[in-house]
Amino acid sequence: MNKIVYDSALMQVMALFESVTHAVLKDCIKTNSGFVFVVAEHEIGKAVGAGGKNVRLLEHKLKARIKIVEFSDTPVSFIKNLIYPLQAVDVSFVDGVLVMAAPDSRTRGLLIGRGAETLRSYEAIVKRYFPVAEVRVE
Repeated sequence: MNKIVYDSALMQVMALFESVTHAVLKDCIKTNSGFVFVVAEHEIGKAVGAGGKNVRLLEHKLKARIKIVEFSDTPVSFIKNLIYPLQAVDVSFVDGVLVMAAPDSRTRGLLIGRGAETLRSYEAIVKRYFPVAEVRVE
């Protein structure tokens, strides 16, 4: 939970997001595959737009994949929002470790990713807001 610093390019992306969606933006994270936008609670519908039109428009303007995630006050519900549309059977937070139980091997593989890249990405995003030591998939 370090101080979050944005460069001017990322601030321009954030301004574009807010002007297109009119949703309250909490954070923007540049990833290898595109951008992750974290919006305030109850703003996800406004951010996505009718039929996903805001998502398509932003992906076209940014020429990158985007993911919009709704913020939550608890790490368990935040990680559920972050991994959506994937579903975890159970998510628990014990002693700084966030553990997700995958319903099948396919979902487990998608949650972890090649070389655990996806899992480490989720972990980095969750660590921006919560005192989490590790994120695991069982």
